[in-house]
Amino acid sequence: MTVTAAPVVTAPVPDRPTDPNKHRVRPARIALHAFLIVTALIWLVPIAGAIYTSFRPYGETSQKGFLSWPDALTLENYRNAFTQGEMARHYWVTFCIVVPALVLTLLLASMVAFAVSRFSWSFNIVLLLVFTAGNLLPQQVIIQPLFQMYKRIPLPEVLSPNSGNLLNSIFGVILIHVAFQVGFCTFVLSNYMKTIPRELNEAAMVDGASVMRQYFQIIMPLCKPVLAALATLEFAWIYNDFFWAVVLVNRGDDRPITSSIQNLTGQFFSDDNLVAAASMLIALPTLVVYLILQKQFVSGLTLGANKG
Repeated sequence: MTVTAAPVVTAPVPDRPTDPNKHRVRPARIALHAFLIVTALIWLVPIAGAIYTSFRPYGETSQKGFLSWPDALTLENYRNAFTQGEMARHYWVTFCIVVPALVLTLLLASMVAFAVSRFSWSFNIVLLLVFTAGNLLPQQVIIQPLFQMYKRIPLPEVLSPNSGNLLNSIFGVILIHVAFQVGFCTFVLSNYMKTIPRELNEAAMVDGASVMRQYFQIIMPLCKPVLAALATLEFAWIYNDFFWAVVLVNRGDDRPITSSIQNLTGQFFSDDNLVAAASMLIALPTLVVYLILQKQFVSGLTLGANKG
C-alpha cells in the first residue's frame, strides 16, 4: 500500500505596500549635493591651478596668460625650487622641529589626560580647564612678551649656536609648539580615556601594577587609534606653521620648510610658477602622512562616538 503525502498549500504572501516617497528625489537633497559639489570645486580650483602653473615655464605664462593651453610641460620649476630654495636643508630643520614637538606634545598630553580621567583628586577638573583654556588664547597677543622672554633666557651653545638664547633656536620653536598644542590633545585624550572602563585599572592595582605600568601597558595601547588621529592633526598643524617660524627665527637658513618659500621671492619680481612648484613640494609630506595614517585617523575620530 502506497501512502502519498498531501500537498502543502501555502497561503499567498500579500504584497507589501510600497512607499511612494522611497525613490523620490527630494529638492533638499539635490540642493545639498549641489552645495557640496560647488564647495569642493571652490577648494580644488586653486590647488589645480597651482599644480598646472608649476609645470609651465614662466615666460610662456607671462606671454599667453594663465588660462592658455601649454606648449609643453616641464619639471624645471621643481628642480629650480628644490635647489634655489635649499629645501633639503629646510626639510631637515622641519624634521628636527616637528618630530620632537609631536612626541613631547602627545607624551605630556597623555600623561595629563591619564591623571585627570583615571583618578579622582581635588584639582583634576581645574587642571583640565587650565589646559583647555590655553587654546582660547590668541597667539598674536603674546608676541612681544614672548619675544623679550626668549631673548633673556640663555641656552647652551649646543642648543643655540647662533644666539646663545631661546631666540633663533630650534629648541625655542619646539617649546612654543608644545605649549600651544598640548591643551587640545589633553582635552581629546581625556574624553577618550573616560570611555575606557575603570575596572581595568582596579584589576591592575589588585595585581600590584604601579601607576606607570597602568599608563604604559594598559591605557596607552588602548589609545592607539586616537593617538594616530592626533598625530596626523598635530603633524599637519606643526608642519604648516609659518607664524612662529618667522617671529622666533630671524635667520632664513634656520627656518622650517614653510618659510623657505621666501627665498624664492624678490622685492620687485617673483616667479609665480617657481613659487607654485615650491608650494607643491612643501605640501607633499603632509599629504603622504595623511594617506599613510588615513585609516587610523578616521577610526580615531569615530571611536567612542557610540559609547555612553
